[in-house]
Amino acid sequence: MTVNFKSLAKVGVYVDAANISRNGGQRMQYDVLREFACRDQAEPLRLNVYLSYDEERAETNVVYRDKARAYQSALRELGYKVIEKRVKWFQDEAGNRFGKANADLDMAVDVLLQSENLDRVLLATGDGDFVQVVRALQNKGCRVETLAFDNVSEELRRESDIFVSGYLVPGLLPTRGDDYFAPSWGAMGSRVRGYCYHHDDNKSFGFMRFLIKLSPFLWKTDSRDSESPYRTAFFHDSSLPDGFNVMKLPSRNHIFEFTLAEPNGKQPVATDIILVHPAATP
Repeated sequence: MTVNFKSLAKVGVYVDAANISRNGGQRMQYDVLREFACRDQAEPLRLNVYLSYDEERAETNVVYRDKARAYQSALRELGYKVIEKRVKWFQDEAGNRFGKANADLDMAVDVLLQSENLDRVLLATGDGDFVQVVRALQNKGCRVETLAFDNVSEELRRESDIFVSGYLVPGLLPTRGDDYFAPSWGAMGSRVRGYCYHHDDNKSFGFMRFLIKLSPFLWKTDSRDSESPYRTAFFHDSSLPDGFNVMKLPSRNHIFEFTLAEPNGKQPVATDIILVHPAATP
């Protein structure tokens, strides 16, 4: 099949790194994020990451300075443009010093200006301040996708054309016990993350849905469809985390991590299940 490259979508990715890091995505893999944004062979026209940098700390802390510069270099090698937001220090009335490095305005201005040449925008943030930005982009004809992990604004979820939890994207965030020898995501014995889409209260069992690959067909959630990138796993209520209220199921808002065991019938079995979102309160 010949691909008509002129018809490929032009994508812009804008990452609010501070928001993502504070809310569950500290170990997010930026190469996987790029692959996800371009999952339909789209062209990544803009890849922007907004990072804070404390010059004052860097002057006295060599380890911080070297790690920060190495991290920025690694992002540039993946094709991202690093927009550095310098930390500014202030003093309150009580004499306490505090730093600020909010990149929201920079990111909002950039995405609005650069969207003239984009078909689709992926915002990696859960900050509700971007709701108006999403609406403005949509009014200009852009499709807007949002990806985040924890503490995501409900209004931002609703306004986006599609919201994807970063926990569900294969390989975007390491699973528990991830190492070089671990089975790849989706293989028997691997750790994956998904949500319960069906639960039988009377028989005390249900089914988890999870992504196995990056695909332009995210909307095809029925795993019986040959083009669907989703698969299902059976679980019994006894395998759920201790104390979890099964009356909350089914739920797309509760995301679990589990090991895929050999099939019990047609579907693999979800074992060693833990709740990753929302995080359990102490």
